[in-house]
Amino acid sequence: MLTSTDFTGLINRRFFNNFLPIPATNQILLGGKAPDFTLPDITNNGTVRLGDYFPEKPVILAFTRIFTEKQYCPFCYPHILSLNKYYERFVERGVEVLMITSTDAKQSEIVVRDLGLKMPLLSNPNCRVFRMYHTGQALGAPLPAQFILDKTGKVQYKHLFSFIDHNASVDQLLLKIS
Repeated sequence: MLTSTDFTGLINRRFFNNFLPIPATNQILLGGKAPDFTLPDITNNGTVRLGDYFPEKPVILAFTRIFTEKQYCPFCYPHILSLNKYYERFVERGVEVLMITSTDAKQSEIVVRDLGLKMPLLSNPNCRVFRMYHTGQALGAPLPAQFILDKTGKVQYKHLFSFIDHNASVDQLLLKIS
């Protein structure tokens, strides 16, 4: 794992804004329209608007928990690696995977480089999109969650963080898009 004892950059405004625990909620309903957003795509050096994918292809939104470019959530780090390893399997099925992080652009650039990310990594340091999707927060960062959106932008599957079941596995996500 790439974590270290270097906590540089960990204590910042985002940390304090996300410190108190707020559980994820079920306010995003299955079959409901997913909230649209536009975020910087650090992997491809551009901008992504969620609505631009529809009606062309389904999308998986993978909200992930990265504290800094050197500090990863122990539950999310293996999930990030797994999604990246199998990214081509999603693309072969006509699905885009958008990973969303609360790290800023500079930190996100380091994450993309260090992990060799192939999928788009979208930077959301103000956590606005995390809040739009009601993913919850605790201990300095928003909580992870995964949503599968069909070609019309409707939510077909969602997985919200719990201590029992942290993230939807690649196999679960592939099964749900089949």
